[in-house]
Amino acid sequence: MTGGPRSRGDVLAPLRSGAFRALGAGRALMYFGNGLAQVALAFVVLDATGSVVHLGLVIGTRTLANVALLLAGGVLADRLPRAAVLRGACAVAALSQGLLALALAAGAASMPLMLVLAAVNGAAAAANLPAAASLVPQTVPASLLRQANGLMRIGVETGRLIGMSAGTLLVALLGSAAAIAADAGAFALAGVCFAFVRVPAASEADPAPSHPLRDLADGWSEFVRRSWVWVVVVQFLVVNMVHSSMVAVIGPVIADDVFGRATWGLLLTANSVGLLAGGLLAARWQPRRALLFGVGLTAVEAAPILALGVAPAPVLLFPLFFLAGMAMEQFNVAWEVSLQENIPQERLARVYSYDALGSLLAVPLGQAVAGPVAETAGPGPALTGAAALSLGATALALCAPGVRTLRRRPAAPLTSSSLEVVSWGSDGAAEGRRPGHTEEEHPP
Repeated sequence: MTGGPRSRGDVLAPLRSGAFRALGAGRALMYFGNGLAQVALAFVVLDATGSVVHLGLVIGTRTLANVALLLAGGVLADRLPRAAVLRGACAVAALSQGLLALALAAGAASMPLMLVLAAVNGAAAAANLPAAASLVPQTVPASLLRQANGLMRIGVETGRLIGMSAGTLLVALLGSAAAIAADAGAFALAGVCFAFVRVPAASEADPAPSHPLRDLADGWSEFVRRSWVWVVVVQFLVVNMVHSSMVAVIGPVIADDVFGRATWGLLLTANSVGLLAGGLLAARWQPRRALLFGVGLTAVEAAPILALGVAPAPVLLFPLFFLAGMAMEQFNVAWEVSLQENIPQERLARVYSYDALGSLLAVPLGQAVAGPVAETAGPGPALTGAAALSLGATALALCAPGVRTLRRRPAAPLTSSSLEVVSWGSDGAAEGRRPGHTEEEHPP
């Protein structure tokens, strides 16, 4: 195993890039808004309808729209300037959440309206995800990818943490409509930040894009040619289905019955604190077989789900939510670096879109059936079965040779010449070269 950078300066080196700072600020604001909505939206639907089934339908509709349009989002992000795609998507998200806040304030938040706005918000997220993730390697040299992804994860989880804390306070003091309005404002500000993400035009899209179907086929070829990519995506098809059903549907119901909404918000905050701590650790150190390390740690994700179903005591749940977050962020950074080191830049957004599509494909189904299953079998047995599914998927992923053998690239010495790519002029224009792409060293 090899350690991380030896000094604080190495960890913070990506911050010398103006584009990286602007991208990080915009993504942090997006996650701040997501944190607000994560706390508020469940109680918006429960307060308006009183039905856990309706809650699952609203959350599932947003995710379904997101999943259905992810591939289109990946093609757009590989064809168009990615920062422009982010600005447009943030504008749509701000508009949809603003309309929802107005409807809530006016007492006109009907079920059909909430479903339509959830679908619009999911469509915006479909464009945001591949564009934001694939921009990171355009803003820093290849030797700084681990530090850059670690810092990016710290930023977004800090945004989510503050957003969830603010959401808990807003819901308790002013109501869920105020939290949704703040969510809309956060996405508007994120769009402003993305206006300052400036990278050379040649690094953002193919100069002569082909037919969209051909673009999708090329992205699929990159996605399936490395077994470790699709194996982990299949694993997270199950893990994300389980986790989202717990957080978005069954968890709020148990919170209302056992320990209250404020404690539920604090538990989600504890999970975000764990994510933040995991990102900080990953920015400083990860083993050479970081993907294997990260995939194995995702087994910890099942612990709070099982505890919530069997023994929902806050004294037990708080440390488990924290540890699950810390473990998951080790995986997140390892996954981002693995993709960015091994996928050609001009196809990276499309691979990210296939990644997100596969990882989220079962989430709408899980969210839609979580309510009926919990009502029929009881929340406890439903969560116990969900934890078992998550553990089984992780165990199977660990059996894949590609996951076990993939190694990070050795970090090159950090010199002044390697930092030229993150040197920026006073007008924000890039003065250095774009990060290069290197082929996979250890194909499965």
